[in-house]
Amino acid sequence: MIIENSPVILSVKNLTATVDETLILKGMNLEIRAGEIHAIMGPNGSGKSTFSKVLAGHPDYKVTGGEVMYLGQNLLDLEPEDRARSGIFLAFQYPLEIPGVSNLDFLRVAYNSKRKHEGLEELDAFDFDELIQQKLDVVKMDTSFLNRSVNEGFSGGEKKRNEILQMALLDPKLAILDETDSGLDIDALKIVANGVNQLSRADNAMLVITHYQRLLEYIVPDYVHVMANGRIIRTGSKDLALELEERGYDWVLDEEAVAS
Repeated sequence: MIIENSPVILSVKNLTATVDETLILKGMNLEIRAGEIHAIMGPNGSGKSTFSKVLAGHPDYKVTGGEVMYLGQNLLDLEPEDRARSGIFLAFQYPLEIPGVSNLDFLRVAYNSKRKHEGLEELDAFDFDELIQQKLDVVKMDTSFLNRSVNEGFSGGEKKRNEILQMALLDPKLAILDETDSGLDIDALKIVANGVNQLSRADNAMLVITHYQRLLEYIVPDYVHVMANGRIIRTGSKDLALELEERGYDWVLDEEAVAS
């Protein structure tokens, strides 16, 4: 949903970052405005997941240069928990299991932490239960999932639906979906994508990282970016994803090599 003159949510300029002293991001540039859905595609090792973890503030990823502005403030100055409280959400490719912590307790603590950050009173257990029941419908999850340990014993599809449930509850300004389609059958894919679409609004933005065009049949992006060698080398419309599905990445990489 491209809205003329909509505010910039994320601005990334010449970002470089290392993992274990290996340079992975090599001059990343990207701008995302409110109301937009951006997709990043690219071959393995191109830096897609590294980019998502840098935005979230993962401590193993060291920023060595460039600028990242989020809603007008320097994102790199914020601790990971403050990034989350301020509205950045990362749906992991491989969601973590947390044995012994119920899904309900986990969600309530996360939600109330965000409310406290916003200067609001925490919800008591009764009011929170009423709220979470409404959000369960977004991803067609049964109430029984709330009483289970976080992601423990969940199927791949259930873990991804649980991530979107968290997203529905926390209502982020910028949602980063790192290969959310990984390991999903077609029914689970449709449920997850429908949940994401319900949460997309004119005042927030989505960044979808994926290998495959099939996810973009259900979450239709405004922009598709091809990432390789730690930076974005091409940007286009949804049609670019279709072309990548048909032709692979070699032609884009070859054209980039000739241009450079």
